[in-house]
Amino acid sequence: MTAFAGGAAATRAARATIAGRRRSFLRDSRASGVILVLLLLCLWEASVRTGLVQSLNWPAFSTIIVSLVAGLASGELLRVILSTLGRMLSGYAIGCAVAIPLGFAIALVRPVRLTLQPTIELLRTVPIPAVIPPLIFLLGVGDSLKIFSIAFATVFPVTLNTSAGVLAIEPVYRQVALTFGVTRWTTLRRVVFSAALPFIFAGLRTSLGLALVVTVVAEMIAGQQGIGYYLMSMQFAMRAADMYAAVVLLACVAYLVNRAFVAWEARVIRWARLREIAQGAAP
Repeated sequence: MTAFAGGAAATRAARATIAGRRRSFLRDSRASGVILVLLLLCLWEASVRTGLVQSLNWPAFSTIIVSLVAGLASGELLRVILSTLGRMLSGYAIGCAVAIPLGFAIALVRPVRLTLQPTIELLRTVPIPAVIPPLIFLLGVGDSLKIFSIAFATVFPVTLNTSAGVLAIEPVYRQVALTFGVTRWTTLRRVVFSAALPFIFAGLRTSLGLALVVTVVAEMIAGQQGIGYYLMSMQFAMRAADMYAAVVLLACVAYLVNRAFVAWEARVIRWARLREIAQGAAP
């Protein structure tokens, strides 16, 4: 009897452990988000298969996957997405190259801050779709228009985050560097820049998603290549499955680009995360 009771208790303990692990899995991982996406896709498929939605513009998700695979196999979708990524990265790199030094100048040089900050606050509120039509008159409809639009959208988040990061540095860091006779350039590079990196990466990450959005919008408005132009072409041709396939591909690529950036950020500023953990563990 005692052995039976002990076995039952062990079974209950094992079930409780498994249930606890399941709850921990759902709570601590992205499983719940993946499950939600899968449920929504199943509802999409069911809405067509059951006849709940009957429209040529709302194909079954399985049909979209078939179109996606066919587009990738033919090389057409791969070509347009690579074209878009090339423009995005070009404009993003130019915008970041301008924004980071500009952010340092605004934070460290008071006349520059007083001169440029009102202009930046004014321009950053202008929607990019409103900027593209006037730029067509100046730059035409080629890649120069798109790259400039991407750089324009990228500059402001990176500039503001960089200047905020530099201004947030505790004065004691610079004082210690001055006490030890560290040169101004070395202090700027090894102390100021390193301390501002978490803020800079926050701006870079925000601008990365914004750059992709602006690229697609620019290709829709004034494009002859790229995923944005492809989406508009499929819409006008009433090829709904191909259009949705391009959207699915764009979403997947955007997710992968973001995850790659997050991994790079975690590697570069790992020390900042360790410092947060240490501060949280401190009494």
